[in-house]
Amino acid sequence: MQIVILDGYCVNPGDVDWSPLKKLGTVSVYDRTHPDMVAQRLRGADAVFVNKVKLNREILFGARQLKFIGVLATGYDVIDTAAAKERGIIVTNVPAYSTEAVAQHAIALLLAMCQHVEYHSAQVHQGAWTAQPDFSWFEIAPVLLCGKTMGIIGCGRIGMRVAKIADALGMRVLGVNPHEKPDFPGEYVPLDTLLRESDVISLHCPAKADTVGLIRKETIKKMKDGVFVVNTSRGSLVSETDVYDALTSGKIAGYATDVASEEPIKLRNPLMRAPNCIITSHYAWTPQPMRQRIIDVSAENLAAFLSGKPKNVVG
Repeated sequence: MQIVILDGYCVNPGDVDWSPLKKLGTVSVYDRTHPDMVAQRLRGADAVFVNKVKLNREILFGARQLKFIGVLATGYDVIDTAAAKERGIIVTNVPAYSTEAVAQHAIALLLAMCQHVEYHSAQVHQGAWTAQPDFSWFEIAPVLLCGKTMGIIGCGRIGMRVAKIADALGMRVLGVNPHEKPDFPGEYVPLDTLLRESDVISLHCPAKADTVGLIRKETIKKMKDGVFVVNTSRGSLVSETDVYDALTSGKIAGYATDVASEEPIKLRNPLMRAPNCIITSHYAWTPQPMRQRIIDVSAENLAAFLSGKPKNVVG
């Protein structure tokens, strides 16, 4: 079996192991593939694995030998699944591989906004504490989360994990989700209630027609003054211009995001010049065990397909 990996670098820059896939066939790994090179690299391929490389209808109908597509992620919007179905190509993904990592990152972003640890550490190293007459010194007081309200929009696996951490921190937890789950450590409420009552809002929903632009001028107006917003989901869930305006006015006290509307983020993005805005580079999912899990589950998906019992099929 000829197996091609079109954009392997983000998943494996060299610190995880492709061998589970290599046991199933001859593997060609490309760190990155320009759109102009996709068709050429799929010639003769029986199976292909992609992360962000797009496989459209033209590509899929041109790859005559292709029988299997594995997405090295959970989201599979880069694949024309309708065209794949017409071709009889099985498409699989890797569900829930990074729950713990993304939840940890969401809380890290929140604590970064509340504790100002890096700022104070930098000041201490520059002598600011040494110069003080008192044993304790700070420039920006930390924000105490205990007793405040955390609003979770999207209570799937990651949202549920964040909710449980917030509960452990002594926060009141509110949630909005299409399907209520009995083990949610808080109260399910309508979206307007969550927006109105939350001190912190954390986004954990996929980008769909009813969630794209969810955080915009109209919904921001319904929030508490001085709210914190965390986004470890998708950049398209927020209007970045409206968030910039709310940060500038102080309506939003802080916005911390691991995602952007265009990635890599563009210098023209208004968030790049917004006050009280923390931006990380879509790396919440990247602890080494998470990336090895992607490869391991991807190999399991291909092995299941070869045995005639495909799993984690999408589309």
